[in-house]
Amino acid sequence: MTKSNKIRAAQLLVKCLEHEGVEYIFGIPGEENIGVMDALLDSEIRFIITRHEQGAAFMADVYGRLTGRAGVCMSTLGPGATNLVTGVADGNMDRAPLVAIAGQGATTRMHKESHQVLDLVNLFEPITKYSAQIREPEIVPEIVRKAFKFAQAEKPGAAFIDFPENIAEMEIEPMEPLRVQQPVAPTAARGKCAQVAEMIEKAKNPIIIAGNGLIRYDACDELVKFAESINAPVATTFMAKGAIPSSHPLSLGTFGLKAHDLVAFGIDEADLVICIGYDMVEYDPGHWNANCQHKIVHIDGSPAEVDTHYIVEAGVIGDLRDSMQRIAARCERPASKPMQKLRQKIVKELNAHAKDVGYPVKPQKIIYDIREVLEPEDIVISDVGAHKMWMARMFKAERPNTCIISNGFASMGIALPGAIAAKLVYPDRNILAVCGDSGFMMNSQEVETAVRLDLNITVIIFNDNKYGLIEWHQLREYGRKSHIDVSNPDFVKFAESFGANGYRVEKTEDLADTLETALNDGGVSIIDCPVDYSENMKLTHRLKSLTSIDE
Repeated sequence: MTKSNKIRAAQLLVKCLEHEGVEYIFGIPGEENIGVMDALLDSEIRFIITRHEQGAAFMADVYGRLTGRAGVCMSTLGPGATNLVTGVADGNMDRAPLVAIAGQGATTRMHKESHQVLDLVNLFEPITKYSAQIREPEIVPEIVRKAFKFAQAEKPGAAFIDFPENIAEMEIEPMEPLRVQQPVAPTAARGKCAQVAEMIEKAKNPIIIAGNGLIRYDACDELVKFAESINAPVATTFMAKGAIPSSHPLSLGTFGLKAHDLVAFGIDEADLVICIGYDMVEYDPGHWNANCQHKIVHIDGSPAEVDTHYIVEAGVIGDLRDSMQRIAARCERPASKPMQKLRQKIVKELNAHAKDVGYPVKPQKIIYDIREVLEPEDIVISDVGAHKMWMARMFKAERPNTCIISNGFASMGIALPGAIAAKLVYPDRNILAVCGDSGFMMNSQEVETAVRLDLNITVIIFNDNKYGLIEWHQLREYGRKSHIDVSNPDFVKFAESFGANGYRVEKTEDLADTLETALNDGGVSIIDCPVDYSENMKLTHRLKSLTSIDE
């Protein structure tokens, strides 16, 4: 009998994923994806078993953010697929390239009510750039190529592939994956660059708002040169931290609090706001241009979003590096003295708690010590919560993509899974997950994943036994708190039960040494650090009282 040369559609899918350069698939095996799981046994792609599909999606999310290549996550049908939703939505809104694949029931039972079958294509359509079902084996190469093309295009995001189990098992003649192609960003129009250069030369106090697009375009070095050339200070969004080093004299740090923070005064005084790679999902322009008083320049790979508070005077669309180089070559201007004074004030505030010994530990002190212990290239992954606002405001990032913050979708639970992905991408760097107690508990099961993979990562928990960010909002709006208190396990024993190392900060003076020990102990470490969140409302009251840079 002649042996068949045919291959299963599941094998073709894996071959196409290999062709796209996929290193890892994060996920959980199930009955309806066993064909793909079997095909992966003959592949160099490494399947990372997670303890929850949400964790898998967050890992793919952060992998995509750090590499610029689509992270891949996979689940079975029904509840497995719905568990992917939060992480997929986060990746899509945070502009992280991500491809999610879910098994599906056989097409022979999709026309009727059937066990665990949902219309997954329509479920994922609103939270992805592309959502499709593989209905014939022959279209596998097209669907995989299209999913990756959409996920990795500017602006990147998520794509979803629904793979019915009977289609996965069908045999076909061998096929080749489609050639990998991505469009090249166009160069900016010469006339637009000249127009913007003229506006910059005429401005007395221009300011640059740097967004996450600069990191996606790998244009951060060009940003620094551009800012130096036109002598304009730079404020970054949460997701663009490190686009200009915090230590650079033109850096004003991060803006994004709803309160009128120090950086906001710089924007108030600006007569020209130059937005580069700026995404509105990071920070609504209504917060910094409420009265539509600012003259705005938009420099990005895509046209500006339509928004009442973001009407641009001029837009330069194209490759960000090329655009900044062209504009900078056409203009020069002196430095702004008011902005220099503002930077001095910001730097003083960032260092104000260096020697604080109050206990529980103030969030400013925790962040100061984290920065002192880590090297500039080390990576922190911040979860969402009150600590995120402090990390975004106070952490001094020196390199792009070294402080990962979910701020488009802003989903709790990302830090621990994200740290796992970051360590796989950068095994030689220290990786620190910065969590609140509630955010940590949302995906704490992934401690087992990290231990099983023998990763050296550290988690620090800002522990206040409550939903601290919600309390902050409640106290600011209503003056009293409502239903935010929780109880936590003993995090040291919790860590040890998984085979990880557990530490508790008993006094503030021990924090830096504890961080050093945890980062260097060679395994998974969890630090329980009680935090004094009375600082939240103190900051709110102080910012409300500020009326000028001079205060």
